[in-house]
Amino acid sequence: MTKKFISLGFLSFLLFSCSAQKSAVSAVAVETKYLNSITAAELKTHLTIIASDEMEGRDTGSKGQKKAGKYMIAQYEKEGIPFPKGAADYYQKVPAAFMNAEYNAGLPDSENIWAFIEGSEKPDEIVVISAHYDHVGMKDGEVYNGADDDGSGTVAVMEIAQAFQQAKKEGHGPKRSILIMHMTGEEHGLFGSQYYSEHPLFPLKNTVADINIDMVGRRDYEHPNTNDYIYLIGSDYLSTDLYNVCEAANKDFIKTKIDYKFNDRKDPNRFYYRSDHYNFAKHNIPVVFLFNGVHDDYHQATDEVSKIEFDALEKRARLAFAIAWEVANRPAKLVVDKDGK
Repeated sequence: MTKKFISLGFLSFLLFSCSAQKSAVSAVAVETKYLNSITAAELKTHLTIIASDEMEGRDTGSKGQKKAGKYMIAQYEKEGIPFPKGAADYYQKVPAAFMNAEYNAGLPDSENIWAFIEGSEKPDEIVVISAHYDHVGMKDGEVYNGADDDGSGTVAVMEIAQAFQQAKKEGHGPKRSILIMHMTGEEHGLFGSQYYSEHPLFPLKNTVADINIDMVGRRDYEHPNTNDYIYLIGSDYLSTDLYNVCEAANKDFIKTKIDYKFNDRKDPNRFYYRSDHYNFAKHNIPVVFLFNGVHDDYHQATDEVSKIEFDALEKRARLAFAIAWEVANRPAKLVVDKDGK
């Protein structure tokens, strides 16, 4: 009797173990499918338009920036990705008065652009994926296209949004909601993200994290012989959970080198404070900033699409997606267990 009981118990254990293993394998296969939908070819198609001379360098509030924004919105409409619930359209207007309040830079009215993929189980919890789509415009009649800064992040976010939407259409939508944010005014003082943080569409207390992508299409001075790396900044400043998510996402799916050089609190470049994630972090929201570092074409007219390394851009966009996927689908919300200092 006892032997028979043990045998049945052991059989049940084996069946349970096999089922759990199959479920884990299936989950990995699902994530991999959508991660692989982010391709160098599609990134290049979008960037060739976003960073074209036609966009006139996408200066804040300029005709060229607005034209780039209309292209992005057209892509979201094509993919069936709506603007957020509670919003009137794809634009969050950022008034000139707000951007010029501290020191008058003469900026006109501009807009953040947002899109939304509603969560299936915890729709009120929001994962922000951000990149700024403005650049520095034109100087002496020459177009500063900003292909890397931040055309690369802009198109990465577009592809990530498409991947999440495809997953949702096929019954694998994120458990938490994804708020896509293309920020304006970053080059003049992080104004778009500051405006959102002070006028949020969703309560900041419900915002789980911001995954910010700014310059991910090139290699920097520190890596002259390889583009197989990415700088991660800020992932461990507020949340041990987010740091662990980033490490696991890279180990399980991407396997690139994560460089934490600029994550040092004493880094003189202070990159942590120089892109849009900071306006979330200062409200105690966990952030991670993906960045390839600076190069000779940084803020120069020579930051052209022809110099983008699309294999690197693809890999880094996929890493951002893998991080966002885990943050959006993990059972528990990221825990804030640090003070950010």
